[in-house]
Amino acid sequence: MLFYKIWGDLIEDPEEETEGEENKKRRSPFRQVAAKTEEFNQSKEAFCFLSEVDDDAITLGLITCAPMDVTSFIQKYAEFIEFKVENFKHSEIMLHELQELLGRADRRDYVDSDDKILAKFDLDKISGLRSRELAFGENLVKEQMTKQTLTAAAKDLHMNETLQVELDRIYESGAFQNAMGHPVHYMIETDNPDVRRETYKIILNALRANRRLDSNRYVFLNFEPGEEYSQTAFETLYKVCRGGAVVIRYSSDEKARGSAEEQETIENICRMAKRYRNEVLTVFCIPRECKEVKDLFFDHLHSMTLVEISEDQMNRSEAADFLATLAKEHQVTPDEKLLASLDAKETHRAAELQGVFDEWYGEQLKQVFYPQYSEMAAIRKEEVTTVKESKALQELMQMVGLTEAKETIKKALNHYKMQKLYKDRGISQKNPAMHMIFTGNPGTAKTTVARLFARIMQESGLLSKGHLVEVGRGDLVGKYVGWTAPTVKAKFKEAMGGVLFIDEAYSLADEDRTSFGMEAINTIVQEMENHRDHMVVIFAGYPDKMEHFLQKNPGLRSRIAFHVPFADYNTDELCSIAKMIGEQGGMHWDAGAFDKLQKALDAARQSGDFGNGRYVRNLFEQAKMNQATRLLEKDFDDITTEDITTITAEDIVIPEGVKKVEKRRIGFY
Repeated sequence: MLFYKIWGDLIEDPEEETEGEENKKRRSPFRQVAAKTEEFNQSKEAFCFLSEVDDDAITLGLITCAPMDVTSFIQKYAEFIEFKVENFKHSEIMLHELQELLGRADRRDYVDSDDKILAKFDLDKISGLRSRELAFGENLVKEQMTKQTLTAAAKDLHMNETLQVELDRIYESGAFQNAMGHPVHYMIETDNPDVRRETYKIILNALRANRRLDSNRYVFLNFEPGEEYSQTAFETLYKVCRGGAVVIRYSSDEKARGSAEEQETIENICRMAKRYRNEVLTVFCIPRECKEVKDLFFDHLHSMTLVEISEDQMNRSEAADFLATLAKEHQVTPDEKLLASLDAKETHRAAELQGVFDEWYGEQLKQVFYPQYSEMAAIRKEEVTTVKESKALQELMQMVGLTEAKETIKKALNHYKMQKLYKDRGISQKNPAMHMIFTGNPGTAKTTVARLFARIMQESGLLSKGHLVEVGRGDLVGKYVGWTAPTVKAKFKEAMGGVLFIDEAYSLADEDRTSFGMEAINTIVQEMENHRDHMVVIFAGYPDKMEHFLQKNPGLRSRIAFHVPFADYNTDELCSIAKMIGEQGGMHWDAGAFDKLQKALDAARQSGDFGNGRYVRNLFEQAKMNQATRLLEKDFDDITTEDITTITAEDIVIPEGVKKVEKRRIGFY
């Protein structure tokens, strides 16, 4: 599909008439433009419209599904709507420019509806597309360059070994009248975004110059494994790019390599590329030397021919010359430290060397040219190794009690951050599992801490989303044979990038090993391993019952990295929680109420089913209801603001007949 902006000289402006009664005649042609435009474009694979008339100039727009003689078509349209125009010129434009032309036409009533025209060509599906639905942009192949210029550009990019060979092939067949289809598509392998962009521009320019593409316009799309996007918009973009190109910029990291999410994303990309292989050129851009990613693309593109374009490999002498050239461009002299960086490897690539030079040059600026900043290097190094606390971590640390749980979570966070530091320094480390088990009695804040932990991991860059999906047995176990495994997998997919919190996980551990509960546990173990780099599973429950749960599957315990114990709150901690709950509700406890509160909590803690923080909240709500009853027995005019916001001793009811039981031990032993 091609979009054009056309402009020309208006020979006879139908608006140039006399005043008074002649105004009706003056406006008449413009009132008829919309109707005539609709009539002219009926049942055509193109749509031409008037956008703007300014003095003696006229601007039009054109949407066409196939190459055509634009000037001839526009001339016929101008004659049909009774405008005399000469000196037509046109240029291909992008979608947003077309929308601007249509918008002007709609505001002037030159078309019935710009939305209807967009819908006619399915452009409405992408015209208002938001970045969260699909990350894409568009561009045009600029002024055509000669083969000599393109060859020199390829050499400057140090992609000459593969790119120059392909340029020779493109120019070998010469130019056809129109594009015949795409015998090959392209895979560019580089980590440098600038090199990647310039490389596909060179390829598209050469193809356009040799009429292997009908359109100068191309769309580029950014994909990450597991990222949700609109499939409808994705396909529409391919349809709109018929005659042009789509550039797929795929980014992946070690955490995503080989994951189910990555496989699904690549499979969807390849399915679309194959569907439109003869109408749309696809250029795939992938990380350099990532065998897993490349293999996945090749597995799904087995029916397509791909030309691989990669960076040249330089020996030490060539690499030294490359660094020397960069230094000369920056008017500095390379030293032994810069050249010593070449000793670690026998071959080098331009992107790597550019990174080495940039780091060295940055130090040169601070140490030689601007010595007043020389100490900044040490400060920056300290910042890298310091664990930066997130807001969620600060909230966790401010919670009442939970000393052991806080310490364990902080150790886990530091452990994960250290793995990230290893990766940043290029030290190969196997990514650790991040799964946890929370053990404790009811009301010990396990769910609250799980929610905060998800946010902590996201704010620290260790999880992509940081949301919490809370489930129980009923959310994981299917009603019929064959339902359980898909149900579990669906919950894992929902929690991807965040935390899957399985409350009362021990309820899955049925005695019957052939039960649906056991099927759920076995599927959970499998999914934990499959997604260990992209999410955290947290099991929660009573300590003794969770120990029984862990024994149900031999692989379960080994996949859990951290055991986080949640101890029962003591009376002082419970009183602090009560005070905090009161403040959050705009209330406070007077001295008598606080003394009675302590006694009530001392008594309640002896109960075998004591609810900890949950019990405190219930007690507070009960005290508020008792307070309301007490106050409403007074004369309404006698009730003060202080009365309304104060809990007194008589509002608190101490439970009677509490049986003292032996406390359960918390933790693993």
